[in-house]
Amino acid sequence: MDFTKTTEQDSNYNHLEKMNLSDLLKNINNEDKTVPLAVENSLPQIEILIKQIVGKLKKGGRLFYIGAGTSGRLGILDASECPPTFGVSHELVIGLIAGGDSAIRKAVEFAEDSLTQGWEDLKTYNISKNDVVVGIAASGTTPYVISALEKCNENGIITGCITCNHKSPLSLTAKFPIEVIVGPEFVTGSSRMKAGTAQKLVLNMITTSTMIQLGHIKGNKMVDMQLSNNKLVDRGVKMIMSELKVSQIEAELLLEKHENVRKVIQNYNYDKK
Repeated sequence: MDFTKTTEQDSNYNHLEKMNLSDLLKNINNEDKTVPLAVENSLPQIEILIKQIVGKLKKGGRLFYIGAGTSGRLGILDASECPPTFGVSHELVIGLIAGGDSAIRKAVEFAEDSLTQGWEDLKTYNISKNDVVVGIAASGTTPYVISALEKCNENGIITGCITCNHKSPLSLTAKFPIEVIVGPEFVTGSSRMKAGTAQKLVLNMITTSTMIQLGHIKGNKMVDMQLSNNKLVDRGVKMIMSELKVSQIEAELLLEKHENVRKVIQNYNYDKK
């Protein structure tokens, strides 16, 4: 198997401890600039996976992210932002991390090395062929993630992945792999840096594009967002004012009545009668 772990290769820089702060920042920034270009090279793979996800979610399925460490935390972050942003159920996009919820804040030793726990974690959600499971691992070698996807494949569940190495074991396991090759990290092996940034960009693309295709955006506005704080209520009022050409007072009253921007717009003509 032709597999080079570029995420573990030596940094393009040396003697970091001897650099002044200005040079440290400039060099980190120079490395970060390469990440969007790496993501761009992977757009065809990203598109293929999103089509699979949209197809399943339109039929009532769910999207699962599964990872360990930084990768697992990024999946949970993306999943947790879907309900407030798009007004969807917390059960539509679900993030799982090796070691359970406690691992979100503190690393759980050797949790990522389990060959059985990933599938066990998925089974607690009654995973089925209606769902899609996306494994996230910068190295593409995390046993917790790979073994979970192997079981998904055995059970006819669509699998994808986000990794930063070419032809990694995870890429070869997932039916719809995404490989974003960012190269060596500024600090050798610190995949929370460029690899983590790449994963976050791809996750943003996956859920945002999926939710747009599922109809949760109107124009360019989050009409299904949860009005969970004053800033979002104010944003909702401004959306209504712009869409319906009404005063701020009327928009506030309509939003108070319907508690949702989309419902205000849908019911406006009826409310006027």
